[in-house]
Parts: sequence; C-alpha cells; structure tokens
Amino acid sequence: MTVMYGSAAQTVAGAAEAVLDDVTLVDRARDGDTRAFEVLVLRYQGPVYRLALRMLAGSGDAEDVVQEVFLTVWRRLGGLRDSGAFVAWLYRTTTNRCLNVIRARRPRTDTDLDARASGDAAGCPERAAQTGAELTALSDALGLLTPEQRACWLLREVHGRSYEEIASATGTTRTAVRGRIARARAQLAEVMAPWR
Repeated sequence: MTVMYGSAAQTVAGAAEAVLDDVTLVDRARDGDTRAFEVLVLRYQGPVYRLALRMLAGSGDAEDVVQEVFLTVWRRLGGLRDSGAFVAWLYRTTTNRCLNVIRARRPRTDTDLDARASGDAAGCPERAAQTGAELTALSDALGLLTPEQRACWLLREVHGRSYEEIASATGTTRTAVRGRIARARAQLAEVMAPWR
C-alpha cells in the first residue's frame, strides 16, 4: 500500500472525494482499489490524528498510532461486514490502539494538547498568555482522567461522535459511556473552575 502525499494526491483524492461516499470507497478498497483507500486515508487521517494526539499527548506517539491504525485497517478491511460501519470501526481501532499505548507506558502529563494560542490571541500578548495557560490547564485536567474517560470525552466533545458510536469504539455500553462522560465533565469542570 502506498499513500500519496502532497498536491498530486490531494488533486486525485479531492476529485474522487467530492463524488464518492464512504461506503462506495470502502467497497472499492475492499476489492483492492488502493486509490479508494488513499481517499479514505486522506479523508480521515486528520480526525484520527487529532483523536490520537489528544489521547496520547505526544505528536510522535500519535503519528505512530495513526500509521498503525491505517495499516491495520487496510489489512483487515476484508473482514468488515458492513461498509457503512467503517467510520465507527476506524474510531474504535484508533481508540483501542491509543488505550493500549497508554496502558503500556507510565502515566504522563497531557502537555501536547494544543499549546498554540488561537489566532485572536496572536495580536495580544496578554490574551495569548491566558489562552496558553487555559490550554495547559485543560491538558493537565485531561491527564487526570482515566484513559477510558478521556477517550469517551474526546470522542463526544471534540469529535462529535454519538453515544452509540462511542460505545462501539470503546467496546462498552451506552450507559457506561454516559457515565464516563458525566464523570469526565464533572472532573474537568471542577479543575477548570478558576478559568470561568
């Protein structure tokens, strides 16, 4: 499998992306169409990377996970029974891989969440400093959550996934997902109270 990067890949993928939906692309990729899979990679590598980055707090770890996830998905695509379930399967694979990485290492601070200040803060040093401090506090607060709570919270609040999708991605029930998200929200609200 060769993944193209750069303007040539974006041109080819962009044309196909505008026309084909995920189900069609998955069906074609399952039949061995590497270009269809490249379009899926280009379509989802950003969201998958952002999820991994926020769960793992390290760009190097996140890049490794994204690469491993897409290789795993490519190898196991034939086993996916429902092409419409591709996105949930992709998020579940990413979440599980991130949880495995977290379990395999010592807990560490989530300092790489997004240390850059927003564009609005760029012209105002005081606002940039405050935004940076808020992001650091949020990053630290996310680091205090259990890996399962962090995964559920990120999938819901950052990636906008439904409770059903999160339950599928984390291998649990909707009730457990709701509980994890509620506990995560409460804990984050408590830690972030000084920033309100």
